[in-house]
Amino acid sequence: MKQEIIQQGAEAKIILNGGFIIKDRIKKQYRIKVLDEKIRKRRTRSETKLLEKASRIIHCPKPLQTPDFYKIKMPFIKGKKLSEYLNSFSLKKQKEICKKIGHEIAKLHEIDIIHGDLTTSNMILVDESIYIIDFGLGYISRKIEDKAVDLHLLKQALEAKHFENWGELFKKVLEGYKNYKESKKIRERLKAVEKRGRYKKH
Repeated sequence: MKQEIIQQGAEAKIILNGGFIIKDRIKKQYRIKVLDEKIRKRRTRSETKLLEKASRIIHCPKPLQTPDFYKIKMPFIKGKKLSEYLNSFSLKKQKEICKKIGHEIAKLHEIDIIHGDLTTSNMILVDESIYIIDFGLGYISRKIEDKAVDLHLLKQALEAKHFENWGELFKKVLEGYKNYKESKKIRERLKAVEKRGRYKKH
C-alpha cells in the first residue's frame, strides 16, 4: 500500500498509509545515538499514553498497537481542519464550534491533560464533532498555571489565524470551558498570564 508523507516537522514526519496515520519520530544526528533513542522512545510512549487517556473522554485518534518504539499508528481522521475551514463558516457556526472547543478542552483539563499546542491546526471538524489531534507537546499537570497557559496559546492562535472575529470566538471558548469545576480560577490566572505577555512585548 502506498505511503504518503503529509507533514514533515522538526520532531516527526506524519505518514498517511491507507486509512491510518503513522507518526514517526525522526532521528537527530546531532544527538548521541543512545540518548537520541532514549528521548524518542520516551516521547513516543508519553504521547501514546496521553492519546489513550484522552480518547476515553474526547474525540481524538486512539493509538493502535505497533511494535515500533518510535512510531504511533492511529486512525486517519477525515474531516475539516479548522485552521483552513473555520473562517469560511458563518459567524454563528464559528461561535458554536468554539463553544464546543472550550467544552472539549475542559474535559482534558478535568483529567489534568495539558495539550501544549492548542491551535486550530490541531482540531478537525467531523460532522458536528471536534477532534483534537497531535499531543506531541502534551503532558500531565494539575497546575492552574499550566491550564491557563494552554488556553492562552489557543487565544493567540485565534488572534493570529482568525483575527476578524477572534475576540468573540475566544469568549465562546471560555463559555464552553465553564463546565470545568476549576474554570473560574483558571480564567483568573489567564488574565495574569496575558498581562505578563503584554509586559514582555514592551
